[in-house]
Parts: sequence; C-alpha cells; structure tokens
Amino acid sequence: MWVLMPRDQITSGFFRIQMLLALSLSVLAALTLGRFTGQSAGENPLLPIGTGRVLCGLLAGIAYLGSIAWSLERRTLGAGCVYGVAGLATAILLLSSVARGEIETPVGMLTLVSELATSLLLGGAMAGMLLGHWYLTAPTMSIAPLGRVNICFGSAAVLRLVASLAGLVVGWPSLVGGAPTMWLVLRWTAGIGGPLVLAVMVWRILRYRNTQAATGVLFVGVIVTFIGELSATLVSRELHVPL
Repeated sequence: MWVLMPRDQITSGFFRIQMLLALSLSVLAALTLGRFTGQSAGENPLLPIGTGRVLCGLLAGIAYLGSIAWSLERRTLGAGCVYGVAGLATAILLLSSVARGEIETPVGMLTLVSELATSLLLGGAMAGMLLGHWYLTAPTMSIAPLGRVNICFGSAAVLRLVASLAGLVVGWPSLVGGAPTMWLVLRWTAGIGGPLVLAVMVWRILRYRNTQAATGVLFVGVIVTFIGELSATLVSRELHVPL
C-alpha cells in the first residue's frame, strides 16, 4: 500500500516507522519461513527455504536502509526502498506459496491470486489504521492519503471477494460436507463482508474530515480482516482449496 500512497503529502516520520516495522517482520519471516506452508513436509517449493531466508535478510537490509533514508529526509532514496520492499516481499510471498508442478494448475494459479489478495487486504487495513493514528502526530496533514488508502482497502476487499468466489467454484466438491460451517461463516462475514462495509463507512466518515473516527473504524477493519483470513486458512489447509 505504500507504493499507492501520495507520499509527498505524508510526513517522513510515518515511513521511517513503517520501514522499521517491515524490518522486524522480515526477520520474523526469515525465522518462520517454511514452517507453516507445508514445505518442511517434503514438498518441492518454487522458492527453497534457504534461498527464501536469504531474500528475507535482503528485505530486512532494504527496510533498514529505508528507515535511515526517511529519517534523513532523503525522499528519493526512501521511495526507492519503498518500491524495493514492496517488490521483494511480493516475490517472496508468491514464490513460497506454491510448490513446483502446482503453478500451472487451476488451484495453483488461484492460490497465487488468493495470497496476493490477502496481502493487499491485510496491508490496506494495517496501513490505513496506522496512517490514521499518524494524524495524532501530524494533525495538519491532508486527509487525501487516508482517503486513498481506504479506496485501496475497499478495492482489495473486492479482489478478495472475487478470489474467494473462484475458490468456491473450483473446490465445491471438497467443500460439500467437508467444511466446518462456523469457519466458512466467519470467513465470509468477517473476512469479506466486514471489510467491504467498513470501507464504505470510512469513506462516508472522511467526508466530514473526522480522521479519528475513521481510524477507529479501520482498527475494527484490521480485527475482522485477521479473523476472516485465519478462518480461511483453517478451511484451506483442511480441504486444500484457497478460500
């Protein structure tokens, strides 16, 4: 979501903190890569675990450089680090999501789209919520960046909806009689319906320039998005269908 933000309208301190957050998440990814994706069970992933950890280390290095650049108000270098973090993180995510031989199958392709939609949805919710809190530090900042992030959040929710519908179509035989009803309900109400409704609420709230109320709604968006995606993960791992 950083790539889509109007960075010239946001103070540098916000991106400095975001880069430090990306640094910590990169280290966490390096430590846990392969433990929850099934790669440790003998699959042949597109991205070997060792290579993935090296790339996560590189990602951490770029994020650290970005934190320094934004601290020194070097916006050009900082913007380059933003694109570097976004591009490399996306590549690591997609390459570690499927195994060799699955990429050309319908389920494999749908898995890539599903993972991308999930990252955009979670990123939109988190970026919006954190940006909303930043207005407490920079109250004179334009509300245009928050409006842009909210549009991206709503668009990601629509993409997530389309990907989940495709998952239902592809995996319907596995879903019938095999999916826990509670997790499916949580997946669709909290994980898809919730973000769509909340994005509309934030859009209406920002018409009154109330950034604090919008931030509160986006905080709820973070919670329901995590609930929805965790529920989808539980169902997907049981039925091997990306939902």
